[in-house]
Amino acid sequence: MTKRRGETRQRLLDAALHVFAEQGFGRSTVEQVCERAGYTRGAFYSNFASLDDLFLAMWEQRSTELIDGLREALHHMDKTKVTDVRGVVELVTPAVPVDDSWYRITAEFTAHALRNPGLGRVMKTREEAIGGAITPVVAALLAEIGRETPDQVALGQALVAVHDGTAVQCLLEPDNPAVWRRRTDLFERVLTAYSIETGGRS
Repeated sequence: MTKRRGETRQRLLDAALHVFAEQGFGRSTVEQVCERAGYTRGAFYSNFASLDDLFLAMWEQRSTELIDGLREALHHMDKTKVTDVRGVVELVTPAVPVDDSWYRITAEFTAHALRNPGLGRVMKTREEAIGGAITPVVAALLAEIGRETPDQVALGQALVAVHDGTAVQCLLEPDNPAVWRRRTDLFERVLTAYSIETGGRS
């Protein structure tokens, strides 16, 4: 791929992120994406076979960026001050963003994936990647405070479920501290339920 074509493709992907978030995938058109990116339909179809193709490429790229950012944030955390399960939650959750535009796109993609087995596999891979990024860090932090996680796969699935389920509540009431506190409470309960005490800090 030439540098110029790569730049064209990236501008179309960036434009798609905004159009899909604002309009919804079902109401978005190739023309809207092209207008936002400043290109013609010809430029679009030289890079993507269809709007579905663009949607999938944009979603996969953004998911990869978010997972890479999550790994980076987790790597640089100050883990020395964690003393209990609540502390684990309060340290880790800020690294997982609650983003309005991305939630809308993810919700659209989920609905689309439920109607398309191929996309469903992509969705499953994304959730496994997120769980794979965050669960080992959480398990290590729990071990530091004397708790073992017997099934890290199940813990990862539970963490993704709590994040996705509470994100919409936080987005609907972003200025309500009780909503955010209940989100933290739920994460704490999940970590407690999916781990067992081993008898003190390691």
